[in-house]
Amino acid sequence: MKKLISLLLFLSVSVPGFSQNLDIDILKNINLNRNENLDPSFQFISNTVTPISIATPVIILSVGLLEKNKETTQKGLFIAETLLVSTFINTAFKYSVNRPRPYETYIFIENVLDPDTPSFPSGHTSAAFATATTLSLSYPKWYIIAPSFLWASTVGYSRMDLGVHYPSDVLVGAVVGAGSAYLCYFINKKVFHKKGDSLLRRKSNYP
Repeated sequence: MKKLISLLLFLSVSVPGFSQNLDIDILKNINLNRNENLDPSFQFISNTVTPISIATPVIILSVGLLEKNKETTQKGLFIAETLLVSTFINTAFKYSVNRPRPYETYIFIENVLDPDTPSFPSGHTSAAFATATTLSLSYPKWYIIAPSFLWASTVGYSRMDLGVHYPSDVLVGAVVGAGSAYLCYFINKKVFHKKGDSLLRRKSNYP
């Protein structure tokens, strides 16, 4: 946990200021060379984050309770817990760093959306990667892992395509989401291992 916090603190201080030219160059290339006909599609993908990240733990938890399956119920709680931790960390860094949106700093960036929160890190990317990582840890099958991370990665790309985030916002958002998942995974593993429960005790495809 200390390592994760240290990493996030380092990234929050160094990433927004380090290689700013590279950051804006990559964003400029993505945003200004985009196919504008795909803007509605990328908006839709971005808009799937909230319903999917909420529905995923609710559905799994509901199935577990209805079937009285303790392991499934605990997995639903694990996913919900991860999303709460990820949201808390992401929000704390957003308002601590308070980085302006790229289109607010660079007038040539074409923003399709106009969010009213700071830019760093990307909350949509954080939630998407938290959801994808928890699903993959809970159900380590290729047909869960591949589409989960494809969706999360597309969400991250959409935030740059739509002109609302720098690449570094997206990168750190992914680290926050995935890092929160691993943090909660190992905490739960230790807690339930001591209690003798089965949650997440089986081997996964992850180290």
